[in-house]
Amino acid sequence: MAETKNTKSGFSAEERAAMKERARELKQNATKEAALAEQLSKISEFEPDDRALAEKVQRIVTEAAPELDSKLWYGMPAYYRNGKNVLFFQPAQKFGSRYSTLGFNDPANLDDGNMWPAAYAITKIGAAEEKHIVALVKKALS
Repeated sequence: MAETKNTKSGFSAEERAAMKERARELKQNATKEAALAEQLSKISEFEPDDRALAEKVQRIVTEAAPELDSKLWYGMPAYYRNGKNVLFFQPAQKFGSRYSTLGFNDPANLDDGNMWPAAYAITKIGAAEEKHIVALVKKALS
């Protein structure tokens, strides 16, 4: 796990790097194909465990919801509908976490009463987890 030191700004080096990645992403006006290629290239740079999970998430999401656009969001694989980020995959290495995360943003229709999960820790994706991810994606887009 990477050691994180906060700077005078209060942001860690990893957080500042993510903000710089996001600023670069916003300046780009990539085609759908170029954005997907950039996402796949970024995934290929991940550490082996994160890469394996990200590749599985990428396959699962694109098969379950081919209408979503694959892009990067703060340097992380993300999936957009109508220009809005619905979900993303945060590799453990991104902020030195002990697990990767599948996260959902406001456009995801996961609401369930007054409180519901918007992020899920992932350490392995087997058949049961794949089925759960597909169900979450489909509900998020409903």
